[in-house]
Amino acid sequence: MDDSSHRGLNMSSTLEKQAKSSRKSKYIVIGSIVAVVVLAAVGTAVGVLVSKSNKSSSTGSSDTTAASSTSNSSSTSSSSSNDPSVFTKDNNLRKAFYGLAYTPEGSLPDTGCNSTLESVIKDVQLMSQLTSRIRLYGGDCNQSALVLEAVKQTKVDVEVFLGNFVVDGDTGAYERQRDVIKSAIETYGTEHIAGITVGNEFMLNYVVAHNSDNPNSAVGDEGAAILLANIADTRSMLAGMNLDKTIPVGNSDAGSYFNTKVLSAVDYGLSNVHAWFANTTAAAASSWVTNFFEETNVQPAALLSNKPKMYIAETGWPTASKDLGNANNGASDASIANLQIFLDTFVCEANTAGIPYFFFEFFDEVWKDIKYGGVEGHWGLFDEERNLKTGLTIPTCVSP
Repeated sequence: MDDSSHRGLNMSSTLEKQAKSSRKSKYIVIGSIVAVVVLAAVGTAVGVLVSKSNKSSSTGSSDTTAASSTSNSSSTSSSSSNDPSVFTKDNNLRKAFYGLAYTPEGSLPDTGCNSTLESVIKDVQLMSQLTSRIRLYGGDCNQSALVLEAVKQTKVDVEVFLGNFVVDGDTGAYERQRDVIKSAIETYGTEHIAGITVGNEFMLNYVVAHNSDNPNSAVGDEGAAILLANIADTRSMLAGMNLDKTIPVGNSDAGSYFNTKVLSAVDYGLSNVHAWFANTTAAAASSWVTNFFEETNVQPAALLSNKPKMYIAETGWPTASKDLGNANNGASDASIANLQIFLDTFVCEANTAGIPYFFFEFFDEVWKDIKYGGVEGHWGLFDEERNLKTGLTIPTCVSP
């Protein structure tokens, strides 16, 4: 399929297909409801305790050195000084990526909120060799504080876009995450915080649930009202904190499901754009992503009075499928070879063109493979053990 055919696709239908197989959205919606009571009790306290527990040479400090890895050449290890900021760099890794999409392992509510600072430190050590930017999806399981603490201990040059995953019909989910995000900001300050993203694929989930495909319809505006209230509340929270810098507030959604009123109320928009779900070839995927993003997101946003900065929130290529039926999208296979093609054709060109993007994703997440099957658990640059996938080469360019 040539580029003109790609641009002629029904973009709303394409992105709806993407979102129906949305990995994090479906999971967090269910998990957030389950965990309301538990997280309300512990969320705020843990952020402060994480910081305090790592100021001493207690068990918490020695535990962080367990982030050391002795696996293959992709591993990152702390030195014998027990200082997470001193770790062996991997010659196979380069800061080629503008940003990476990241959810700490065990930080979704119905996994039991069992993420550890040790594992997040290891992840940050690796990711800091690939990028200077990380985006999170939500605030549950204290992931904001865990990531900011890991950045603090490793002393790496990384900024974080925090996230608040908004759930339709559950105002407590927003408020719970708002409060732990506020606590994390109070504990760690603003130095490594690049923004707070309110909502992830909320509009798409809302309009589809209400039998619509138009985010700017009357139904779409009903959903937008929920987001607008949460965005205003987040701004009010930040304004009341007397911070030393302004933290931008944004929104994330599937590429063709942004509501204009929501975009008009934020500083930035994060757009999920996956060529795989548009049934493109691996060779054509890069041009499809950049064309879609420019035409569907960048150009419309530039017409708004606030001119929100638009980012690609997710883009990538799967390397495998749990079942044979989903191993090909109708044009190309899910494979390491095709991920390499996408890396080689997208990353450096996007960097040169000044396109801000978060590559999806850092590592394979096994729970997705179990829960959803298909390609869902196989989008990582690294496998679940944090080894760079065999045969994969990181592009040699340097991100802006």
